[in-house]
Amino acid sequence: MTNLYDSQRSMRHMRKLAMQRGVVAVLDVGSSKIACLVLRFDGAGQLGDEGEIGSLAGQAGFRVIGAATTRSRGVRFGEICAMGETERAIRTALQAAQKMAGIRVDHVIACFSGAEPRSYGLDAQIELDGQTVSEQDVAHVLAGCEVPEYGEGREVMHAQPVNFALDHRSGLSDPRGQLGNTLSVDMHMLTVDAAAVQHLAHCIKRCDLELAGIASSAYVSGISALVEDEQELGAACIDMGGGSTSVSVFIKKHMIFADSVRMGGDHVTSDISMGLQVPTANAERIKTFYGGVHATGMDDREMIEIGGDTGDYEHDRRTASRAELIGIMRPRVEEILEEVRVRLDAAGFDHLPSQQIVLTGGGSQIPGLDGLASKILGQQVRLGRPLRVHGLPQAATGPGFASAVGLSLFAAHPQDEWWDFAIPADSYPSKSLKRAVKWFRDNW
Repeated sequence: MTNLYDSQRSMRHMRKLAMQRGVVAVLDVGSSKIACLVLRFDGAGQLGDEGEIGSLAGQAGFRVIGAATTRSRGVRFGEICAMGETERAIRTALQAAQKMAGIRVDHVIACFSGAEPRSYGLDAQIELDGQTVSEQDVAHVLAGCEVPEYGEGREVMHAQPVNFALDHRSGLSDPRGQLGNTLSVDMHMLTVDAAAVQHLAHCIKRCDLELAGIASSAYVSGISALVEDEQELGAACIDMGGGSTSVSVFIKKHMIFADSVRMGGDHVTSDISMGLQVPTANAERIKTFYGGVHATGMDDREMIEIGGDTGDYEHDRRTASRAELIGIMRPRVEEILEEVRVRLDAAGFDHLPSQQIVLTGGGSQIPGLDGLASKILGQQVRLGRPLRVHGLPQAATGPGFASAVGLSLFAAHPQDEWWDFAIPADSYPSKSLKRAVKWFRDNW
């Protein structure tokens, strides 16, 4: 735990250096594409300290001066499986973004999905003797959180205080300077597979870059695709990527649960490829132009040219009806949504005061998906695009860029994490484990 705590703190330090230089790159390492944005900060350094998260962040402090994407290589289920290939793809995206920005970048903040995230809810309380709450008190109460045994080979990716309470006043975002006798905190901790983090860190090092932060794409997609009211009142963000689908739950502007499903748009494509016996590239094109999940009577009559270049005339001029295509796609999309539903049930999502669901990510663009999702997930579902940020090229405003844009908001305005407070190093006990959502029922 301590070594991770140190590496997180050193990344925070790198971020400060990057802020002073006024430029940082954000990198979304996905299974189907690698997106890189170069950000320039105008208020170098001052902003990130007290900044707002959510819609205000779009207005404050930075603009995108370079953007590029490249087809991802060597990444499966959101995790790196071929280091050299991924390194080349990262270099390609980074060089193109730097060229557009006309500036060299040394620091990068990265996000990835997959890596089997697990959420824990921790809590603690301390007595204050009626004085005002100091930074030290906050550090002490955070240190009092009993960290569960989260297992060998796992690392803590996020550890955020999501709610402070002072005596009987709950829902405080920052108790410092207030008077009270008992200070308590609820913290959300997210652990991931350590190897996945190490591979990404290693890959970035090999590209001669300094890692100035790392985030779960479930978290950053939520920051950019959920509007402020949804983050405040309770909502889930479902980010359908190519190789995996991330799920995050927010309330009171904090993420309190994250998970991922090891399936995404690529699985739909490979089903089409097998079902229609076409190469993957063809299947992807057919999915994009003709795909859907809801067949009407007209779809039996609408014929799609499958095409092909095998040279076998009969084979290459085959057609399929759109209804057939939908018949291949729908079961897989249903399967992904059913898995998402299992994750939301585990999070206790139905106990939240509001249960808005927002679908985003490149895979969310299948026509009719929102209707099917609200049938399976049983809630109001809307399609989400990332928040507008200054300088973002039109091509990067679609749902496929939710995590890249969210990562820039995270870079500009990181939420307080455990390692931002000077916690005494000897206090990392490991005992209890409580559900991430338990404290809503008690507090709101």
